[in-house]
Amino acid sequence: MNLKLLGSTGLRVTQLGLGGLFVSSFGGPFEQGKAAIKRAVALGINYIDTAPGYANSEEVLGRVLEEIDAPLIISTKLGGRPQPFEPQNRDALMRSVEESLRLLKRDTIDMLMIHEPDRPRQYDWWTDWETVNGPVLELIRQLKRDGTIKATGLGGTTAYELAHIIRSGKFDVVLTAFNYSLLWREAEIEVLPAAKKLGMGIIAGSPLQQGALARRYDQQVNNGALWLSSPRRKQFKALYGFLDEINMPIVEASIRFVISNPAIDCVLMGARSAEEVEGNVAAIEKGPLPTDVLKRLEEIAALVPFRPFEEPFGLPFNSDYKGPGWA
Repeated sequence: MNLKLLGSTGLRVTQLGLGGLFVSSFGGPFEQGKAAIKRAVALGINYIDTAPGYANSEEVLGRVLEEIDAPLIISTKLGGRPQPFEPQNRDALMRSVEESLRLLKRDTIDMLMIHEPDRPRQYDWWTDWETVNGPVLELIRQLKRDGTIKATGLGGTTAYELAHIIRSGKFDVVLTAFNYSLLWREAEIEVLPAAKKLGMGIIAGSPLQQGALARRYDQQVNNGALWLSSPRRKQFKALYGFLDEINMPIVEASIRFVISNPAIDCVLMGARSAEEVEGNVAAIEKGPLPTDVLKRLEEIAALVPFRPFEEPFGLPFNSDYKGPGWA
C-alpha cells in the first residue's frame, strides 16, 4: 500500500487508515474488532486513529496491539475525559493523556489531536477564539517538547470554523470528517486550501458519510424517505445511475474518490469486521478514479452544493428521523 508523508510531521502513513470507533464495543464484540485490526495490519495498513470518545476503542487497541509486532502510527485525541469534562483544565487534560497511554499500552503517542476544536461543537477549548489560544495548546506544546507526542492535530467536522483554526498555524495535521465525500464537498471551500497552504498533513474521515454512502438505498431514494429534499433525491438517483453505467460499487467509488485528491494524505475507513477491511483495501489498491469519472462525479455533486435545510447530519435512511432539531 502506498505511503504518504503526513505534512511536516516526518510520519509516513498508508493512504488508507483504520478509524477506531467501529472496532470498539460500539461496533461489535471484542473478537470482531480484534479480527478487523489484525486483518488491517496484515494487509499493510500502518495508521490507526482512536479517541476517548470512541467507546472503549483505546482499550481494545491496547489489548490487540500487544499481539502485533508491526510498526504502527497511532493517533488519539483530547476530549470528553475525565468527566465532567473541562476543556480548559490543563491538569485534567494531562490525566486524559496519561489514561490514553495506559490503555494503549504505549510510552508515547505518535499524534495527539484536539477533538472537535471547531465551535460551536462539543467542547469550548479556547480562551481566545480569535487568536486560537487556550490551556490545551500549552499542554500539547509541552508534551511535544518532552517527546511524549510526535505531532499535533485537529479533528473537526465544520467547514469554516475549522478553517479558522487551521489558519492559526499552530497544528501539524488536520482530520476533517463528514465534509469531503462523493456528494458532500464543503471541505473544498476553505478547510483543504487552508491546510494545504500551510503544508499540514490532511486526513479525511468518513468517506462513506456516516453510512449514507456505505451501500445503496434505492428503495428509500425512489419511494420513501419523505424528509429527503427533491434536489438530494435527484442527486442520489443520478449517482446510482452513473455507478450502474460504470459498473462500480458505491463503496469503491467513495473511497477512490477521496484518494483522487492529491492533497489528501490518508482516508480513514470505519470498518468493523475483517471482511469490511478487505473490501476497503481492495478498493484503495485500484488507485485514484479516472479523470472522466471524476468529471461526472463533480457534475453530480454540483446538483446540491450545500445541505438542504431539513437534511440531518447523517442521512438516516434506516431510522425514524423526526426533523430539524431532532437529528
